[in-house]
Amino acid sequence: MTLGLFAGFGIELEYMVVDRSSFAVQPIVDELLRHFAGSYVGDFDDGPISWSNELALHVVELKTNGPAPALAGVASSFQRSVQRLDAALAPMGARLMPGGMHPTMDPKREFRRWPHDYAEVYGAYDRIFDCRGHGWSNLQSCHLNLPFANDDEFGRLHLAARALLPLLPALAASSPFCDGRFTGWLDWRLQVYRHNQARVPRIAGLVVPEPVTTREQYFREILEPTWADIAPLDPDRLLREEWLNSRGVVAKFFRDALEIRVLDVQECPAADLAIASLVVAVLRALCTERWCGLATLAALPTEELAAVLWQVAKEGDQAMVTHRGLLQALGLQEPCSALGVWRHLADATLRSPSDLDPLLAAPLHTILTHGPLARRLLAAFGTAPDPAAFRSMKQQLADCLHAGVSFGA
Repeated sequence: MTLGLFAGFGIELEYMVVDRSSFAVQPIVDELLRHFAGSYVGDFDDGPISWSNELALHVVELKTNGPAPALAGVASSFQRSVQRLDAALAPMGARLMPGGMHPTMDPKREFRRWPHDYAEVYGAYDRIFDCRGHGWSNLQSCHLNLPFANDDEFGRLHLAARALLPLLPALAASSPFCDGRFTGWLDWRLQVYRHNQARVPRIAGLVVPEPVTTREQYFREILEPTWADIAPLDPDRLLREEWLNSRGVVAKFFRDALEIRVLDVQECPAADLAIASLVVAVLRALCTERWCGLATLAALPTEELAAVLWQVAKEGDQAMVTHRGLLQALGLQEPCSALGVWRHLADATLRSPSDLDPLLAAPLHTILTHGPLARRLLAAFGTAPDPAAFRSMKQQLADCLHAGVSFGA
């Protein structure tokens, strides 16, 4: 059944499986799924939440089992699944850990690729791009999927999402550490993500997508050229699919949905759902042309939006947004910090706390008051954590996930 704008919501959350004592990654997701399914499978349904594998054998994805009619209640369903998985992992000496990146993982030594169903596709990616880098094997995200019923709805949603995309790390950055050090970025996951397929640059483009507004235009200007570029490296055409496109917002026409991919996963599902709820509220306003017309959104230059994205990915909530066209498209006239922009947008689109699932109000307040998880991690551990501090950080994040509470609230 085709769903119209904001008639359904798909959420995907990726988590690491780590050792309960050392917090090193544990490549045992196939054994975890086998524990429930009785055989090696790539998916398992846990009521309203489905679990599945990812390319890295230490990463498990939890997702809504089909479109949810509303975001209210979804965080509770995810939290129940998290605790059920943790209970199963405990006898294996493991547990789940959140965060956009594992802060001390060594991918060249610790990465193991999923060896079961779909392995030929993962093998093709590994052969072409070498998946032992952080940009493949050490990154966890939240994906927000939103449906559209026709070209008009797709065009509105795509233009709205590409305009909002550069500001999302101010809410969601959770990956300031990599290789046991502070990277200088609050969202290092996006930095490694943007380069992971540099051998075929068109796959990710500028991460901010081009202002295309119809299915035909999308295939002509984005998908077909990308497939042509990968063809010499993919003689078996394993990757000639819509999902090859790795921009920060991608169209999945096979299910008539748009997928936003630049959100780092948070410390607990309630925080992810709080961010998603605010993003959805702002997208609704943009789709209905509350502050500007669609032509104004389409005229925002891709290169300039990408420059804003990388500034916000590096500086997070404290990045100064000075792009006048973007500010005006969001109802602002003067330069403002990225977190200030989001406070304005929350005030403008969330009329009262009753607009949110009550479980989400506190996490959203924490983010809008104290900044994204990356900022709170830096406040707690500084820019030069020693091994003991990193261990404490990882344990506290895993505890937050299991308990369903915000870090540094």
